[in-house]
Amino acid sequence: MAPPMSASGFLDTLRAEGVTVAEVGDWQDHNRNHKGPWGPVHGVMIHHTVTRGSEHTVQLCRDGYPDLPGPLCHGVITKDGTVHLVGYGRANHAGLGDDEVLRAVIAEKGLPPDNEANTDGNRHFYGFECENLGDGEDPWPDEQLDAIERVAAAVCRHHGWTERSVIGHREWQPGKVDPRGFAMSWLRERVAERLKG
Repeated sequence: MAPPMSASGFLDTLRAEGVTVAEVGDWQDHNRNHKGPWGPVHGVMIHHTVTRGSEHTVQLCRDGYPDLPGPLCHGVITKDGTVHLVGYGRANHAGLGDDEVLRAVIAEKGLPPDNEANTDGNRHFYGFECENLGDGEDPWPDEQLDAIERVAAAVCRHHGWTERSVIGHREWQPGKVDPRGFAMSWLRERVAERLKG
């Protein structure tokens, strides 16, 4: 059972891992906590945004849509590798996913196929949206991939988790394809290497 970090602790943890952080407005208090609990937390979930343009992407992830209010994540990782903190607490990013996947993340075992959506992921995962069209062709700059690795490792390091606590949205919720353009196994290997340091 891992309680979420405080907002200030989250900020400090990211910066200690060498992440370039931009704080967006009242991010520390911008959340969906009135819709349900935040925590215990068990992992880090990575997404892509299907958007172009950093400023637009950050604003959208902060504010959300009429039918899906923001924040849509905790941090937005733009192409230049900056992590824009847009919310903290419960965020509309993971949605419903597979309880067997959650059990595997908690146990830090290999992930089973996600074949049902019966468990509230917004309660249990830190979420990072990454600026990318998600078409398999939009590039992932090295600066952005480095930031994704660093944020995942930072959260895992704080909680004492291994790289197996880092998953993609596509591994959680049936029908999702994000993040598209790199393998989650490759990202977990990078996180594992960073956690050795």
